[in-house]
Amino acid sequence: MNQILILFFSCFFCLSFTFTQTYQNAESVEYDPVNNRWLVSNGNNIIADDGYGNLSFFSSGSAGFGMEVLGNTIFGIDDGVIRGFDLNTESELGSLSIPGTSFLNGMTNDGVDKLYVTDFAADKIYRIDVSDVTNMTYEEIVSNTGSTPNGIIYDGINNRLIFVNWGANAPIKAVDLNDNSVSTIIPTTLGNIDGIDEDSDGNYYISSWSPAQISKFDPDFAEPLEVISTPFIDRPADIGYSLQNDTLGIPIGDDVVFVGLAPEDTTTTSLSDLELNKLNFKIFPNPLSHQSFIQFELEQSEIIQLEVLDQNGKVVQTMLSGNQLAGIHKVLFAGHNLAHGLYYCRLRVDESVVTRQMILVAE
Repeated sequence: MNQILILFFSCFFCLSFTFTQTYQNAESVEYDPVNNRWLVSNGNNIIADDGYGNLSFFSSGSAGFGMEVLGNTIFGIDDGVIRGFDLNTESELGSLSIPGTSFLNGMTNDGVDKLYVTDFAADKIYRIDVSDVTNMTYEEIVSNTGSTPNGIIYDGINNRLIFVNWGANAPIKAVDLNDNSVSTIIPTTLGNIDGIDEDSDGNYYISSWSPAQISKFDPDFAEPLEVISTPFIDRPADIGYSLQNDTLGIPIGDDVVFVGLAPEDTTTTSLSDLELNKLNFKIFPNPLSHQSFIQFELEQSEIIQLEVLDQNGKVVQTMLSGNQLAGIHKVLFAGHNLAHGLYYCRLRVDESVVTRQMILVAE
């Protein structure tokens, strides 16, 4: 009888442990190429996510803010302490506490043996030497960014750091690693920019809270930005891009959304169609999947209405409504719960109305 009770409570404990593996404060997401999974800082723990909603705890590792995979190690910020964990054994390899810091938040790496970390509240940037993870050392390289630094990324081609900032009209800035000087790359009209990452073509993706969207910039921040949005995204945090499978991980508090951003097949839209359609309105791929998106282009800021209609012409989903910035916009279907069948997508811009048929098939 005692053995039965022990087995019962053991099973109950295991089930309870499994059910606690949920997102409650997902902040930063990093792809783990060693084990083909995503790692997410989630309050006081790290959660491993296979990208299909199957979650598990990453050992006893804890990280509440920025994380970075470097070699076989995942580094995370845990209440001001930088910790390193082995990706295979999940054991802690070392930790570093930096005296006098206020709010360590964003993190990046140089691909060799250096981490760079932003201090959100003190407007500082630190360089961490992790050549010996058991004995990490640090130095302050920027004492005043002149802004509130958040997400950060290493740009090795130009020997600089690029970091995004908090607040209204938040600028995107750079640190020249030759002399550690700070300059503004480009001003923005975005509010509360949280994260930044880079794809295999050198394009940069940033997450903002106002408006709640992902914005894509070319490597030189020269071309008009491309906007990636979807109604379910709210306060997107420290995003992570997987170069291995061209997928962007977007943490949004109580969930993490994974979106495939591989280049679309440009042969799906004919040149004559584009010439007739100044909005460059298209849906790819169609028939739809959770990786499909609607794309349109605005020459200037416009008030738009983007809706999904059923076969009877009834609006079943409003995708976007209100003022949108000039540039290319991609609206994702990921996260929408539409039954399979025939639909129409209608875009209203000023006096122009464009409608496209689309088919959602069961997966």
